[in-house]
Amino acid sequence: MRSFEVHTLDGVRLDAVLHPAGAGTRRGTVVQAHGITVDKDEGGMFVRLGERLAAEGFTAIRFSFRGHGESGGATEGVTIAGEMLDIQAVIAHAIEEAPVPITLVAASFGAVPVALMLPALEKQISSLVLWNPVLDLDHTFVHPQLPWGTENFGPDQQLQLHEQGRLLIDGEFPIGQVLWREFTRYEPLKEFNRSHTPALVIHGDQDSYVSYEIARSAAEARPNTEFRTIEGSDHGFDSREREDEAIGHTLKWLTSGGAA
Repeated sequence: MRSFEVHTLDGVRLDAVLHPAGAGTRRGTVVQAHGITVDKDEGGMFVRLGERLAAEGFTAIRFSFRGHGESGGATEGVTIAGEMLDIQAVIAHAIEEAPVPITLVAASFGAVPVALMLPALEKQISSLVLWNPVLDLDHTFVHPQLPWGTENFGPDQQLQLHEQGRLLIDGEFPIGQVLWREFTRYEPLKEFNRSHTPALVIHGDQDSYVSYEIARSAAEARPNTEFRTIEGSDHGFDSREREDEAIGHTLKWLTSGGAA
């Protein structure tokens, strides 16, 4: 495992780690995009995925988005547009430094910049894996329909945002006005549906943060897309057993030609 830095076009330093592929067949590179409020480890799940990928002959790259973990940028200044620049920079680095083909694995909010970048990435990546992805920003944040969204982005929290210029996710992660305005403008689901990149979507059917039904419906309607349910799981795959189940589905799909 090797730590390194990537610098974006607007000068933000991103903290990153590379898991080199083990000896033998080199299958390609997997770039991992984490969710909001966490970092390149994704609570440890991305670390284990990186290790398993390396053992299977993939080079794995984990990085922290701007404003997260040890990357540069202010947390309150996090934007979707900025995260799109982060994705662009990390993919460019992967193309220069690591074997192709390239797969993107995006968890939760990480699916937002990834989906929105798909028109620009179609010729650079070969496949896509989404874990409990945020595909509908309005449903998740602006007019929240699930318990986590109602608690964090309901009327009282929105009033706080407009009066104080920020709100706190889970009481500790501040977001600002610009990101909130982006929630009303970007449509990641449309870009995901328009893309022809082969995809695997994995989602827990008891997710109280992000809609399982939206993800399932999108996957079922989209060509070259497989969907896997983690039964009984809340957001983020809420036990080690369920996390390992999602990692197992991901590895099986990538190694068995499902991404071809």
